Amino acid sequence: MKRIALAVSLALFGTASAFAADLGPSYTKAPVMAPAYNWTGFYVGGNVGGQWGSADPTTSTIYSPIGYFAPSSVTAIAAVGAQHINSSSVTGGFTAGYNWQVSNAVFGLEGDINYFGFKGSAAGSAVYPCCTFSSFTVNSSVSADWLATIRGRIGFLATPSWLIYATGGAAIADVKGNFTFTDTYFGGAAESGTIRDTRVGWTAGVGGEYAVGNGWSLKAEYLYVDLGRAATTSTNLTSVTFGSYPSSVYTHSVDLKSNIVRVGVNYKFGG
Repeated sequence: MKRIALAVSLALFGTASAFAADLGPSYTKAPVMAPAYNWTGFYVGGNVGGQWGSADPTTSTIYSPIGYFAPSSVTAIAAVGAQHINSSSVTGGFTAGYNWQVSNAVFGLEGDINYFGFKGSAAGSAVYPCCTFSSFTVNSSVSADWLATIRGRIGFLATPSWLIYATGGAAIADVKGNFTFTDTYFGGAAESGTIRDTRVGWTAGVGGEYAVGNGWSLKAEYLYVDLGRAATTSTNLTSVTFGSYPSSVYTHSVDLKSNIVRVGVNYKFGG
């Protein structure tokens, strides 16, 4: 009986071995890996954020022997005419640019045009040192409706989808300034000046951009803008009692600086 059981066992083992050999080795297919995001290409987008800026308008005049003012009045006007304006507003607009990716570095050129919304005014008054019965007032207002920038970008990839960058270049805006001077001396006098100047300054900042796929990316950015100083002169001082004083030349000037924080979305063609 034992011999019969052993023979049956050997026969079953041989059959199973032969069946396993016929099946051959089995393999598991590896999952398909998504390709890494490529930042090279042309893109367009939009942005929205806020700007917090300041301007320092000035008004001054000169002493002339045949002019309207005493020397002490010239000094007093310059002191009151040195004014300061703060402005804040929502900003937003459109962006376009091109990136080149080289390994983990990304180089780019970007331009944008935005509603800027800078607007503010200031006023100051004082009594003439020479003539305590008379006073004068200086008013200033500054505005800039739009802002455009043309900037280079250079950054590195913290991950294939996460770009950290620095940016800098030219900033362009249409800066407007309005100035008036009035006093109460013997019936009063008045003068005015206007600045209309498309200023070309500079901007620099930092940002981060995250690729969410299919060409779309989200970004956050900070920019500092300095548009420099614009100036104009006027010779239209006129006294109600004594007539015109073209020799009393006025100089008006304004500078404009702003901090901008914004977020945006870009779409890269061919993404």
